[in-house]
Amino acid sequence: MRKPLIHLFIKTTCGRAKFDELSTRRGPVNIIRLCWFIVIATLKDLHIPNDNQIKGSDS
Repeated sequence: MRKPLIHLFIKTTCGRAKFDELSTRRGPVNIIRLCWFIVIATLKDLHIPNDNQIKGSDS
């Protein structure tokens, strides 16, 4: 099973759970809140390595 593309940017389990919760809500205010959450979560998780990166890889 492939991971969603958003998992490249939001790397913590609590962030991914919050994304799932916010993405199910509808309405203009909730869409703005989801976009704001994606921006902030991406900035906070920049320093966290991806799950699929192999340590010591030369590529």
